Amino acid sequence: AHLTPGEEAVAVGVPSGVGPSVSSGVVSGLKRGFRSPDGGQQMSNLIQFDAAANPGNSGGPLVTLDGQVVGIVTAILNPTPARTFLGIGFAVPIENAAAAAGQPPF
Repeated sequence: AHLTPGEEAVAVGVPSGVGPSVSSGVVSGLKRGFRSPDGGQQMSNLIQFDAAANPGNSGGPLVTLDGQVVGIVTAILNPTPARTFLGIGFAVPIENAAAAAGQPPF
């Protein structure tokens, strides 16, 4: 709830089967929307970040430098068929992820 644009964050995952891996960046925006390129599900209230994320990072945590898990990496914006990171990633806020799992976030 206290996350702000410009705050540093790291994305943790196993991109392309190499890892585990940690990439650093910043929170670029809050309450963003995203529709999958194949016209699938529209997602909203997402955290936008620029820490390098590639296929395989999905499901990993987005963590602030003070160790708080603030989101779950869920998508990358990629208008090309290359499936590589172009600088815009999205994470579901941890409050939403916890609620979907039926758990309190803290």
